[in-house]
Amino acid sequence: MPAKITGKNRAVSTQRYLDITEIKDNCVVLKDGTLRAVLMVSSVNFSLKGEEEQSAIIQGYVQFLNALDFNLQIVIQSRKLNIDNYLERIKKVEKEQTNELLRLQTVEYRQYISELVQMADIMSKRFYVAVPYSGKKDKQKNFIAHFLESISPTTAIHLKKQKFEKYQLELFKRVDYVRDGLSSLGLRAEPLDTQSLIELFYNTYNPVTYSQEKLADIKKINVETQ
Repeated sequence: MPAKITGKNRAVSTQRYLDITEIKDNCVVLKDGTLRAVLMVSSVNFSLKGEEEQSAIIQGYVQFLNALDFNLQIVIQSRKLNIDNYLERIKKVEKEQTNELLRLQTVEYRQYISELVQMADIMSKRFYVAVPYSGKKDKQKNFIAHFLESISPTTAIHLKKQKFEKYQLELFKRVDYVRDGLSSLGLRAEPLDTQSLIELFYNTYNPVTYSQEKLADIKKINVETQ
């Protein structure tokens, strides 16, 4: 008789294929112990630039890449434009409108926008840059380190925390360097905080669920569980 697949089993099975161990302190911690930071980057309409401006952007971008001594991952995420909140605000204005003519015009505008998005299948694009940091392989532990870990598990946890903080510091040095380099190209780049990182990956792996049920603020969750 085949085993029954429950929701819990499916969740465990899905997590098994993810490289992420946890997300904390504005970092993504992978199973191999490496860290990632993610920056959201603005875009530039390259085709509207003049020939000299285009050449300057290309040259600046080449210099930026050549100056890097670590890898970057550039991700473009396309999603169908969601204007539900905007339509709800218009609907609220429509209900509060006392002038009948303006109310009817608001109704027609809301219907037009809604139909336009559905017919044109308008997509929104977001641009991200993932910055990695792996650190060097740890040297073989000496006798004292093994002894401390054997008598005090909390000491081992503290050592791991120190290692994480060290890696995090180096990671965000790279983040600042990348942000400055992109700024020289006329691009705005901001690192995602913990909440934004969780929402990004939750939306990436659960786009339908995310559109129906938003995540709670992790700061509020922490307060409630204390």
